[in-house]
Amino acid sequence: MLDGWARTRIDPALDRIGRSLARLGIGADAVTVLAFLLGIAAFIAIASGSYWLGLALILISRLGDGLDGAVARHTRKTDFGGYLDIVLDFAFYGLVPLGFVLADPAVNGLAGAVLILSFYVNGASFLAYSVMAERRGLTTEARGEKSIFFTTGLAEATETIAFFVAFCLLPAWFPVLALVFAGLCFYTALSRIVIAKKTFG
Repeated sequence: MLDGWARTRIDPALDRIGRSLARLGIGADAVTVLAFLLGIAAFIAIASGSYWLGLALILISRLGDGLDGAVARHTRKTDFGGYLDIVLDFAFYGLVPLGFVLADPAVNGLAGAVLILSFYVNGASFLAYSVMAERRGLTTEARGEKSIFFTTGLAEATETIAFFVAFCLLPAWFPVLALVFAGLCFYTALSRIVIAKKTFG
């Protein structure tokens, strides 16, 4: 929901940094992989109870996730790059709640499992819609220029990062926050199914 608003504010800065990285010969795929490795580091920090470190690593990781597209625009876009980006994004999104589950399984286990399930369902609704849209030749730049068709929704990347930040700042509230966010993800998936019925039905 907030991705469009956020992109208009951060894209100019990301574009400048991306241009500089491209001039240094740094490729978009390398930035994607580095961002994911930082996400793994965030997972390890959170699982060991170092929530402030986890928060810092999450924010740096997501900065890298925004930069890979900027670098690609100033070098060469590839289908593999777009594929790698989306796969590692989904892996990162699953790692953060898993970190909280491992940090305190008794307290966070159930809510973390429900949240990861909601990511799975929401991700399936997103990717399946993209495949069907591609088959029909549909295009959109509602979330900027992307490698695949991006449908908008209530729970998008900006909302996900906002909740991840809240998890780290208020770890004792993880179960409540996780269930609230899971509800938003399930709602987003349901809304995509309704849109798909109207578009493809």
